[in-house]
Amino acid sequence: MTDIISKFIQSIVSWLLDHGVKIAAILFLAYFIRRFSAVFIEKFIRKVIVLDHFLSKEEEKKREDTLIRIFAGSLGIVVGIVALLMILQEIGVAIAPLLAAVGIAGLAFGFGGQYLIRDLISGLFIIMENQYRVGDVVCFNGTRGLVEDISLRMTTLRDLDGTVHHIPHGEIKRVSNLSKYFARVNLNIGISYSS
Repeated sequence: MTDIISKFIQSIVSWLLDHGVKIAAILFLAYFIRRFSAVFIEKFIRKVIVLDHFLSKEEEKKREDTLIRIFAGSLGIVVGIVALLMILQEIGVAIAPLLAAVGIAGLAFGFGGQYLIRDLISGLFIIMENQYRVGDVVCFNGTRGLVEDISLRMTTLRDLDGTVHHIPHGEIKRVSNLSKYFARVNLNIGISYSS
């Protein structure tokens, strides 16, 4: 009985020394790449974004923060998927059939997920063209409100009643930004004739 337990413990220890160290190295490397790339993306975007003379420093920072969040998040997903595939391969799972199955599922998803792909592409253009940012007051599709969040897929608005609207980017046809560059207020002030 002790021989069986000692052989079992020895096999676990040898597996951990062989594969466990590699898995730990993959996780450490993925974490390091994600952290380093987040810092690199932040510095790169803050350097590359051309200052707009119509925008204040605060508005430019909002735009940069939105781009940083989206690109760092997307890169984090890619790094996570690659690390997961490497760990699966290290465990002994054949990833070639898995990748083939994912490719076929991706093809089926491409036909079924046309709206999702449309939303993602539209969202990328909305963010790159700086049509609006978090904190702007916008109106589109008959909905007006404060932009609370922008992702690649949708924009979250909060209107004056406090209602939160989640609008997919593919459904946005026309954007009216009420707080970009400048605004004008018309006030009618009544003055008595005797003054």
